Amino acid sequence: MVAAESTLSILVYRGGPLAMAGHNHVIASHDLVGTLYIPPDPLRATFEIEVPVAGLTVDEAQLRAQAGSDFAAPVPESAREGTRRNMLGPAFLNEQAFPQIVLRSQSIDRGPGGELQAHVQIEVRQAPHSVLVPFRYELQPAQVTVSGELPVRQSDLGLTPFSALLGALQVEDEMRVKFRIVARPAPTPSGAGRSPR
Repeated sequence: MVAAESTLSILVYRGGPLAMAGHNHVIASHDLVGTLYIPPDPLRATFEIEVPVAGLTVDEAQLRAQAGSDFAAPVPESAREGTRRNMLGPAFLNEQAFPQIVLRSQSIDRGPGGELQAHVQIEVRQAPHSVLVPFRYELQPAQVTVSGELPVRQSDLGLTPFSALLGALQVEDEMRVKFRIVARPAPTPSGAGRSPR
């Protein structure tokens, strides 16, 4: 897997009666680590990807600009720092105790419209949760690119959305997850290619 060319973005939305006092946020990872196995039949593909929690970023300017009008408003540095501190803290991801989020393929099939979809086990705080992930892929001789977008509820991952002021200011349960993963074959000692990494 080519970390420098791969990105996982999570769009998080404000909610509650005082929502206008909060901000929508873009959480991102640029240091994904993992292996993809791509056989001729895509339905037999497998993968395992690790997301280092400590590397998650909040509100990179370029990603906010790409996310659309809901993310056009500027976010003060204090709000970005506070969001990241709450995200990594013991009440949420607990980065000190659980430094990795792990995604493992369970199976791949086709949806009602013929689109490819992966049944993925997401391990958050070492607890497994199953999510159906639709995706597209482009296979080239020396590279595979996998991309997709889907809604995911924090509660479906065993997480409790942040809230303050007795719920008057909160984070919506549903997030929007976008990903683009680039992988190339890792050379073997003999120089032959193998599964993309």
